Amino acid sequence: MIVEDNALNIKLFCDLLAVHGQEPEAVTDSRNALEAARNFSPDLVITDIQLPHVSGLDLIRLIRKDEELARIPIMAVTAYSTSEDEERIRAAGAQAYVSKPISVVRFAETVEELLTTSSEAPDEQPDDTTSEFVDGPGPGEAGGEES
Repeated sequence: MIVEDNALNIKLFCDLLAVHGQEPEAVTDSRNALEAARNFSPDLVITDIQLPHVSGLDLIRLIRKDEELARIPIMAVTAYSTSEDEERIRAAGAQAYVSKPISVVRFAETVEELLTTSSEAPDEQPDDTTSEFVDGPGPGEAGGEES
């Protein structure tokens, strides 16, 4: 499930997920996200942080407090990119943090890792030590190290 208010980002994220065999469900109004998650039962929630009405941080906290949804992995996608921002996002309950503009490869790898981790341990409560994902330049990308 994707919670995003920007139509271009929704299309990009949905297309990326569909290409990798997922069936994305987009929610454009964060006020409807919790109910949509209960109805859709997603394998993963991808949320923007800077959303109108209910912020992505608040949404992450609400999901973590919901008995039905608490085990769903969450990936935050945001323009916020300081280490303090990452700490706040992870403290709210997101396992992954990807900064905008996104790297398509990193986005796909992060989604795959979260889905694999989630399917391997479905009965474990997620915590902020589950994964260490931070987007940034990778090998072959501007600013990345060459192998």
